[in-house]
Amino acid sequence: MTVPASVPEVALREYGPAVSVPLGTEAGRALAASGILQSATPDPGRDGNWLLRAGSRVGAVRTGAGTVLRIMPKTPVRRLFFLLGFSLDPARAWRDSREGTVDTGAHDDVVPALAHAVERRIDAALRQGVLQGYREVEESALVVRGRLRETEQIRRHFGRTPPVEIVYDAYTADTAENRILRAVTERLLRLPGVPGPVRRRLAHQRVRLADALPLIRGQELPLWQPSRLNARYQPALRLAEAVLRGTSPEHRPAGTSPLAVDGFLLDMNKLFEDFVTVALREALQEHGLTARLQDPHHLDLAGFVRMRPDLVVRTGDGRTPLAVVDAKYKVEKADGLHNADLYQALAYATVLGLREAHLVYAAGRRSERFHEVRGTAAGPEGRAMRLYQHSLDLSREPEQLLTAFRKIAGQLASGRKEAA
Repeated sequence: MTVPASVPEVALREYGPAVSVPLGTEAGRALAASGILQSATPDPGRDGNWLLRAGSRVGAVRTGAGTVLRIMPKTPVRRLFFLLGFSLDPARAWRDSREGTVDTGAHDDVVPALAHAVERRIDAALRQGVLQGYREVEESALVVRGRLRETEQIRRHFGRTPPVEIVYDAYTADTAENRILRAVTERLLRLPGVPGPVRRRLAHQRVRLADALPLIRGQELPLWQPSRLNARYQPALRLAEAVLRGTSPEHRPAGTSPLAVDGFLLDMNKLFEDFVTVALREALQEHGLTARLQDPHHLDLAGFVRMRPDLVVRTGDGRTPLAVVDAKYKVEKADGLHNADLYQALAYATVLGLREAHLVYAAGRRSERFHEVRGTAAGPEGRAMRLYQHSLDLSREPEQLLTAFRKIAGQLASGRKEAA
């Protein structure tokens, strides 16, 4: 990531050791309040320094004080963007599970790779020209065009003409799709660390989209509907929305607006959860099963204690639960145990009336293990409830990862036979 020499830069690594950085008190407090880092505390051994430790968020941000934080992921960047691409467009990624599903070029840092990927998708979308469509326009005019807005005419001009209040359908490039693509190019051009060649290509795409009005910061993104007409735009739109919604927020803690932190961050916890649940949902379709993501339930009869398993597998009609899955972006411990996770899985299985629950981890020494719960033996075979732990190796090739999900999906589908 290229940063001007005058801009102080701090390099951190996802869940890496803390780094002592010279920071003013206000800047340090702003970082601590932003939630970007796992921890930001004054360094007791060095006056004027803060100890900064990254957590699950990776990317680059610029603080209001001018410091650039660069947080490198543990997962290779190309693989990280495969996870992102699959989560956004599983049908396409499942057909083509090569790493090139999201083109990151030769960049090995998050922000340059992201900017390259978005620009390449926008370029592909605009290759056949800028998409145009009909949009309803309301305006005051000296001549009548379209339909007269009688109510507005009376309210604003007391019935006198001209001007006249009219509404008409205009064939224009100022569509929701083009507004979103323009907004994401402008967003990326503000990020720290975008390489010069990519920045120039983004500026060129912004010129091509100049007829689309800019979005007002803070407002909801305009809605668009997938159709045959905007099919070539859809890969770019999905990635653009991922940048503009939540994955690249402006972090403005309450009371710290002068020291706002702006940039692009991916939360690896959320990305891993999305990848696991979407991949399993797609794989389960081969078995005629449905999957509900973030399925809401309550632990207690009174309905006070809420619980949301990441994924609940159900029969094709969606009525009967067959299995429950929770994704955990964690590395397996030396003894393979995460007690709190096992208790959570036990609660899910108990509430849903299931004989098993599944936990999927980002790494581990064994691909699968299970634990049988005391006092739960039931049925003619007297089998106890089982809590399964599956471990993925995110360094493996994409096709190998998807094969692992097909295997887990087959195991989840086998619960249908046992339930029957």
